[in-house]
Amino acid sequence: MAMENIDDRVLVSAYISGNEQAFETLLMRHKDKIYRFIAMKVRDNALAEDIFQDAFIKIVNTLKAGNYNEEGKFLPWAMRIAHNLVIDHFRKANKVKMISESSSQRDDFNIFHTIKQEDENAFECLTREELEGQMVGLIDHLPESQRDILIMRIFKEMSFKDIADLEDISINTALGRMRYALINMRKLIDQHNLVVHI
Repeated sequence: MAMENIDDRVLVSAYISGNEQAFETLLMRHKDKIYRFIAMKVRDNALAEDIFQDAFIKIVNTLKAGNYNEEGKFLPWAMRIAHNLVIDHFRKANKVKMISESSSQRDDFNIFHTIKQEDENAFECLTREELEGQMVGLIDHLPESQRDILIMRIFKEMSFKDIADLEDISINTALGRMRYALINMRKLIDQHNLVVHI
């Protein structure tokens, strides 16, 4: 039986058992879809190539370490790894921009409030950076759909129209998710006793 006709689950098991060609078949079968997904998110071919390679290194390492969950299908699992690496990239590449879009009465108010950095002494600067780090950590507690929109809006400064196009949802849905993300962020900030000006 040709490798091309073998089910993903069988190929994964074969690769874990030492059959390198099985993984090559998986790679050839799914690489275009995974690459297109990454490229659509980052809109930069060279960067997409880097993240794509990182994704497959992580996939290989996870499979070899025996941490693959057999209950899940290979492609959605691989896409989730790629998606997480895209989000990680935006976190590292763009330190949270402290932008105040308007007053807190508006739904699209940005949770990260503007602070004049020239007025900060060293202690205040360290405190602000620690606070930013804690707030970025809180984003992980949001539901995935809200977290993604918050990251695209704040880290990438994408318009709601671009977010809606990318996620294949309506602008109203994107606005709604952003609104709920901000409401939930405020709740998380209260729960963790973070002092922020919102």
